[in-house]
Amino acid sequence: MSKSQHRPVLWSWLVSVLTVVGLGLGLGSGVGLAPASGAPSNFALDRFTDRPQAPLDPSAMVGQVGPQVVNIDTKFGYNNAVGAGTGIVIDPNGVVLTNNHVISGATDISAFDVGNGQTYAVDVVGYDRTQDIAVLQLRGASGLPTAAIGGEATVGEPIVALGNVNGQGGTPNAVTGKVVALNQSVSATDTLTGAQESLGGLIQADAPIKPGDSGGPMVNNAGQVIGVDTAATDSYKMSGGQGFAIPIGRAMGVAGQIRSGAGSNTVHIGPTAFLGLGVMDNNGTGARVQRVVNAGPAGAAGIAPGDLITGVDNVAITGATSMTEVLVPHHPGDTIAVHYRSNDGGERTANITLAEGPPA
Repeated sequence: MSKSQHRPVLWSWLVSVLTVVGLGLGLGSGVGLAPASGAPSNFALDRFTDRPQAPLDPSAMVGQVGPQVVNIDTKFGYNNAVGAGTGIVIDPNGVVLTNNHVISGATDISAFDVGNGQTYAVDVVGYDRTQDIAVLQLRGASGLPTAAIGGEATVGEPIVALGNVNGQGGTPNAVTGKVVALNQSVSATDTLTGAQESLGGLIQADAPIKPGDSGGPMVNNAGQVIGVDTAATDSYKMSGGQGFAIPIGRAMGVAGQIRSGAGSNTVHIGPTAFLGLGVMDNNGTGARVQRVVNAGPAGAAGIAPGDLITGVDNVAITGATSMTEVLVPHHPGDTIAVHYRSNDGGERTANITLAEGPPA
């Protein structure tokens, strides 16, 4: 077995592309996307009312937009895994927009700037895991080509999606397609913890976005970014797969909040508070501890695998997702009260000072 391994978790952290397990109804049509294991659906294609526009030239878009892209590489020191994704340069001094799931959990992040061929160490400025948006800072970067930000997508318009497909590095890969629907919703399940996440208001395109493309630009015929590549159905392995993107207006709004330092219950600014636990759902009654990081704050406080976390600071914990959410407003150095039921059945509370850890 290779020393490095991929990590099969929510939002497909390592392959950096969401796996869709469900999809909301599209535009009130009453027609949903076929199950991910089935054939690709083209249910929205017959909605076009205008003559279809000619497809874009992917090689031309790579030449135009590629220099505004970074390839992101991640390492996960706690389980010896690696990952890859893509980012969009939005400021010449090295500010990068990407998906939160690209960098979530990473203990080391680097970025290769396609425009100048340099590799940079990366700091996480902040993130909103509910919107799947993160903002990164490339250390020491300046004078970088920046992306042109476009307007709203329209059904039927041709697009090109660019990204670091399969973590190949170098020049971005590009795939073409058309916007087939707007305001779509996807959901995904963490195969390790059972936690569920959903993301709505997405652009759907008949472009086969693939692992590693997450965080990359979806552009229009002018090379302007209209979306952030975010998710793909399981059919991305086949020709004609469906891809999803966060509309750029929404993504830039979240990025602006992060850059202004305006934290909230969903937006985290700066270093991430680290408890040092891996948890899973427990049928709506707490979060079951699966693993404890050696020398981490929770382990030092006596919490062990098999214990059941029932609350934090008297806020009830209903599962893995709520365990993550309750920590979002906290920072390293904060002290929290963790309420839990130990393996021996005793109800306990541990006052734990949070350390600095990887982004949530």
